[in-house]
Amino acid sequence: MGVNGTLLAVDAGNSKTDVAVLASDGTVLGSARGGGFQPPLVGVAAAVDGLAEIVGRAAADAGVPLSFAHVTACLANADLPVEEAALAEELLGRGWSRSVRVHNDTFAILRAGLDEPRGVAVVCGAGVNCVGMTPDGRTARFPAIGKISGDWGGGGGLSEEALWFAARAEDGRGEPTELSRALPAHFGLESMYGLIEALHLDRIPHARRHELAPVLFRVAAEGDPVALSLVHRMAEEVVALSAVALGRLELLDEEAPVVLGGSVLAARHPQLEARIRELLAVRAPKAVLRFVTAPPVLGAGLLALDETGAAPEAAERLRGRYTS
Repeated sequence: MGVNGTLLAVDAGNSKTDVAVLASDGTVLGSARGGGFQPPLVGVAAAVDGLAEIVGRAAADAGVPLSFAHVTACLANADLPVEEAALAEELLGRGWSRSVRVHNDTFAILRAGLDEPRGVAVVCGAGVNCVGMTPDGRTARFPAIGKISGDWGGGGGLSEEALWFAARAEDGRGEPTELSRALPAHFGLESMYGLIEALHLDRIPHARRHELAPVLFRVAAEGDPVALSLVHRMAEEVVALSAVALGRLELLDEEAPVVLGGSVLAARHPQLEARIRELLAVRAPKAVLRFVTAPPVLGAGLLALDETGAAPEAAERLRGRYTS
């Protein structure tokens, strides 16, 4: 065990990583930020090598050695239990602690939005995911790998759907929609044909497709039926995930928080939020909707305190550090 009794909290997303070193009373002793965590692209060992550099900087900032009483790591791409196990084994091999717990990074967002470890979170950023937890340790989760695991939506998915409808509108296969003008206009182009060509030939990088999700929401807000139908379908997915997770945790018949996070949901587009509230009132009428604005590393830290049996005052101190 770590000789200093310190805890290591990691929130490693696809685009950035935050690390915090905590005292057992919830005081933040040191922190560091670095790049994204993508083991599918570079492999588990190389991804953890990158994480190790950030952990080293956080430990140096805290003035403590790389030896911790417990490590809680909320990691992107830890979508399946077998992936969590592989990542936990790699972290154990680094010798930072003999006590390591790996979670999918969605759990960090969930815990950051809860007063206690009880509730459900739906995260809608580039993709979409949902997790839930209860104080007795039960969890609800989905593979969240993409279409092969039944997922629909997120910023990337919405952009692809918008492109599909816009292309068909321009060539006559589909119904008219303002998307066929607005999407190419976002990139300074005059037609969907021009946009299709630019995307196909990589003149517009693939990553920039995510920029089209806000365009979709703007067109929906202007009353375009096609765009609005996609926004409503996103709401249906959010509510379906929430209701199923609440049911698995036996929380449908009591007040329980549903935390919404990620760039798409945190933007609080009026048409999306209104539809989510309307549908949730039918499928889970006792659910209490919340939007998380605190950084996910707070959730990783709270999980670390939960997992080591820290006093409630420690969680309050840590939350105050990130929300004041």
